[in-house]
Amino acid sequence: MESYPALAFVLLFSATLSSTCDGGKVLLYPVDGSHWLNMKILVEVLHSRGHQITVLRSSTSWYVSEFSPHYTSITITQEQSQNIESQDFMNSFLKKSIEIRRSEGSLWAFLDFYMNLYSMIRENQQVVAKLVISIFENKTLIKELRETGYDLFLTDPAFPGGVLLAHYLQLPLVFNVRWLFNGEAHFAIAPSPLSYVPELFSQNSDKMDFFERLNNIIRHGMLVYMYHYVSNPPYQAVCDHYFGPDVNVMSLMQAADLWLMRVDFTFEFPRPTMPNVIYIGGFQGKPSKPLPSDLEEFVQSSGEHGVVVMTLGTLLGDLGPEISEIIASAFSNLPQKVVWRHIGKRPITLGNNTMLVEWLPQNDLLGHPKTKVFVTHGGTNGIYEAIYHGVPVLGIPLIFDQYDNMVRMKARGVGEIVEVTALDVESLTSALKNILDSEKPYKQNMLKLSQLHLDKPIKPIDSAIFWMEYVMKHKGAAHLRTESYKLPWYAYHSLDVMAVFVALGLLIIALVWFSCGCLIGCLIRTKKATSKSKND
Repeated sequence: MESYPALAFVLLFSATLSSTCDGGKVLLYPVDGSHWLNMKILVEVLHSRGHQITVLRSSTSWYVSEFSPHYTSITITQEQSQNIESQDFMNSFLKKSIEIRRSEGSLWAFLDFYMNLYSMIRENQQVVAKLVISIFENKTLIKELRETGYDLFLTDPAFPGGVLLAHYLQLPLVFNVRWLFNGEAHFAIAPSPLSYVPELFSQNSDKMDFFERLNNIIRHGMLVYMYHYVSNPPYQAVCDHYFGPDVNVMSLMQAADLWLMRVDFTFEFPRPTMPNVIYIGGFQGKPSKPLPSDLEEFVQSSGEHGVVVMTLGTLLGDLGPEISEIIASAFSNLPQKVVWRHIGKRPITLGNNTMLVEWLPQNDLLGHPKTKVFVTHGGTNGIYEAIYHGVPVLGIPLIFDQYDNMVRMKARGVGEIVEVTALDVESLTSALKNILDSEKPYKQNMLKLSQLHLDKPIKPIDSAIFWMEYVMKHKGAAHLRTESYKLPWYAYHSLDVMAVFVALGLLIIALVWFSCGCLIGCLIRTKKATSKSKND
């Protein structure tokens, strides 16, 4: 009998999920690349539930197709593409990043790292700001968007063009988010004590000694600088022109109704959060499908040793011949078979146990029972798929948040990190054999992590859909949003209150000092008068 209330809750929630909000209209402004790959999952599920999705895409878009059975697209003409949409640029950026890391530890390397990052970010933000202006100036398009009567605006705010457009159209705003244009998204809306919340690029865990906390504060300062002097100026110019000088992009972000955060606390370190943050980390996780026949045959040929899978994501397939030869040599030392997504010249040292492919079904390979280790650059999508399927990881982090992601995996005891600038055949072979060793706890730790990740009352994708439909149904979710973003910075930190207390304290001290001075003066005068009268 005790199980009936729980059963009733499950049935009630299932009924809630099964009822759409009468086929809402969703306007979507995506970010390209790997960000679109997970946004596309939300689009497909929303479409399956009867919602009409319109996607605003750039004419230079790399991943966002103009035609799709799941959405209608509106293509915005863009003369200049973002540099992150260029394979050549990303290869050049990666090469320079690796060169900088070779001299890591020096002040010049520290500054050079941020100058390289600032240069890339500045150009991208300028391009996106120009695209937003072209949308605002297209009065026919704006009229069409207004008259359509959208119920929801969905965007990824890493490049906040969608944030500005949502405000312009006055639509309920939902984020599919992990990063903003000034760092990790939590820092914009939730208390983030730097004593135990690691900042982007700090490579810290949540357990920091004094010097790590010092590093954390310095890294935070560099990102604050990036926000004020690199990322924000192009958008502030747009705000000043179209909304007035009292509006800024950060306040518009903080006013969003809902944050669908691509984070799960089996992966992320615990930290303060807010009521309108819904955690959907791992929402892309799904059971594996059968492999293509040729790939299945190769995997099965591995016997009891199993398979190692390696891919460096969508943008970074080619590490150059020198590093590729090192990786190929290390793989040839293993008894396992290896499936390696590799773009570039075939390594001379490639062993007979390694299959090179230009594309691989990553989720299906990770879900295969013969897969033993996942060698990855540390991208979020791949890491969550590895957690879903319980496959330990060896990280070769390259750029952006990848090193920080791998720090989290290492802290959980489910992976190791090899530094790309110090990579050699011996160290890579040793790291692989260490994780493959059945006596080491990596596999057991990852299976436990996978169990924790999957043990939820609601699947992350179902939670995401429920809350988006919730916002459509109720025309927003302002009751879940803190109003702190409307406070000036000094009021947010209660500096004005502290100033009053300090002023009152100083006033009391001054009064006591003055009173004591007067009392002492009176006593001295009285004593002198008494002494004089005695002498007389």
